[in-house]
Amino acid sequence: MSDFLTELTQIIADRKAHPRQGSYTNKLLADPPKAAQKVGEEATEVIVAALAQSDQRLVEEMADLLYHSLVLLATRDLSLSDVLAELERRHR
Repeated sequence: MSDFLTELTQIIADRKAHPRQGSYTNKLLADPPKAAQKVGEEATEVIVAALAQSDQRLVEEMADLLYHSLVLLATRDLSLSDVLAELERRHR
């Protein structure tokens, strides 16, 4: 996992443990259905970008999808490490 993905995962975990007033991340962590909805919205935006927009727009939308996916995992006390472990298990 890249250093920044590790840092981002830690930031999300810190927001969960120590909520900050007005934090968008905390708003999503407190409302798992909203976090799930955002993942769906971002996934749709990735598809649109992949089919009809620039490479830069696709990268931006993938970044949004990854961030929202990490937050959604955190609502279930899971992390990217859990997903990576599953990918490794499937590869073997």
